[in-house]
Amino acid sequence: MQPHETSGVQYSRWNENSQDQVNVNPSATVFPTWRRFYTMLCTGKIGIAMKVFGGLALFWIIFIIGYVTGYFVHKCKQM
Repeated sequence: MQPHETSGVQYSRWNENSQDQVNVNPSATVFPTWRRFYTMLCTGKIGIAMKVFGGLALFWIIFIIGYVTGYFVHKCKQM
């Protein structure tokens, strides 16, 4: 019984018949959809652009929330 390996290629040089044996498991090399999506959007030039865009969007969201909150907190009461 062989141990479970995570890699897609298993090479066994020493076996009972003294022959080289190479086993390829194609299902181990297929990434899930979320992993491909993450790799595409979070690495490389697109990843840097997404992080910059996300940072700017977060800045403006916090700025607008603070502005609106400050407006209502410091609003002068009318008699």
